[in-house]
Amino acid sequence: MHISWKGIYPAVTTKFTEDEELDLNAFAYNLEAQIDAGIDAIVLGGSLGEASTLSETDKNTLLAAALETSNGRVPVLMNIAEQRTSEAIRLAQESEKRGVHGLMLLPPLKYNPGPRETVTYFKSIAQSTGLPIMIYNNPVDYKVHVTVNMFEQMLDLDNIQAVKESTRDITNVTRMRNAFGDRIKILCGVDTIALECIAAGADGWVAGLVNAFPRETVVVYKLVKANRIQEALEIYRWFMPLLELDIHPKLVQYIKLAEVAAGIGTEPTRSPRLPLVGEERTRVLDIINKGIASRPDMSKYADL
Repeated sequence: MHISWKGIYPAVTTKFTEDEELDLNAFAYNLEAQIDAGIDAIVLGGSLGEASTLSETDKNTLLAAALETSNGRVPVLMNIAEQRTSEAIRLAQESEKRGVHGLMLLPPLKYNPGPRETVTYFKSIAQSTGLPIMIYNNPVDYKVHVTVNMFEQMLDLDNIQAVKESTRDITNVTRMRNAFGDRIKILCGVDTIALECIAAGADGWVAGLVNAFPRETVVVYKLVKANRIQEALEIYRWFMPLLELDIHPKLVQYIKLAEVAAGIGTEPTRSPRLPLVGEERTRVLDIINKGIASRPDMSKYADL
C-alpha cells in the first residue's frame, strides 16, 4: 500500500486489560474511531504505545490486529526501536513479512551514537528492506539530532522518505524544505506546535491527542492546508491545554485518561507505569473534563 506521508498519523496507544494483557477489542474500537474520523495512517509500537513493555509477540499480535481492523483503508507503520543494528534489521524484515506497510526508525537506544554511527545505523536498516521509512528525529528525548547534513548522506536510499520532526524547533521545517524540497516529507511530531509546523509547510502530523480527539485533529490539519487559518486557530486554542498532555513523561497515562473521557479508550497501562492518583489525577481530569465540556462542533466541517 502506498504511503503518501501526508495527513494525520496517530501514534496509537496500546490497550491492556486490568491484568496487563493485550485488549484487542478496545484496540480495534479505538482504531475504528480514528479511521472514521479521517486519519491517514496508523503508527504502532511507539513510546505512546508503551513499546518498552511490549514483547515481539505482542508487537506481532498488534500488527495483525491493526491490519485486520484497517482492512486496507489506511497504511499501518511499525516503530523500530532497538539497541543492536542486527536486531533492528531482523525486526524490520519480520514486520515486512507480516504485511506492514512502512517503518518508523528511532536511533539506537541506550548508546548515544555519533553522526557517522547514526547514519550507518539508519542506512543499514533501510538497505535490508524495501519498506518506506520515516526517521524519528527527537533530540529532546533520545539525545540524537539527525541534522540536515546527516539526511543528505541518506538521500541515495529511495526508501528513506520522511522525518517525524520532533526537534521542537519550528524553523527546522523550513531548513529541511530548503535543503531537500519535497524529497523528504516532513511530519510534525509534537502536538503543541503542530499548527505552526503545518503552516510552515509540514506535510503531516504524527499525533498523540488524536487518540482521544481524532476528528478535531484531522480538522485542524485540513483547515490549515486549506488556508483557513483563523478557523483552525479557534479549534487549536481550545485544543492546547489538551495537547500539552502530550509533552509530559506521563503522556501515556494522561492520554489514556482522555481516551476514556472521550468514550474511545481504556485506562490500564503496563507496569512500571501506574494509574494516576491524588492531586495529579484531579488536575489532569480537570483539564480533560473542561475540554470535553467546551468541545467545538465538528459537524460544520463535514465538507473537509
